[in-house]
Amino acid sequence: MIAGVLAALGSSICCVGPLVLLGLGVGGTWISSLTAFEPYRPVFILLTILFLGLVFYRLYFRRVVCAQETICADLCTLKRQRLAFWIVTILVLALISVPWLTPLFYSQ
Repeated sequence: MIAGVLAALGSSICCVGPLVLLGLGVGGTWISSLTAFEPYRPVFILLTILFLGLVFYRLYFRRVVCAQETICADLCTLKRQRLAFWIVTILVLALISVPWLTPLFYSQ
């Protein structure tokens, strides 16, 4: 999940970074230089989808054999991991969609 979040941050850094800085009141022409990662955005999006897919497979399809009295044998742990996965997935998809949704809120 951590790799998926990092890949999503990489794919949205070109758009979220300047937006956050402008929201904090930081301005200037140097903010336009933060778009250097824009050409790599599709690669980061693909990595994000790959990592989230691997985590989904691990949480829902792969059965782990655990010894009794271990953390992985606890059903509550699996439920918490699945909940964390879906929360992270929603946040990651929101980060990825920022460049497409930003024009709806700000006129150019």
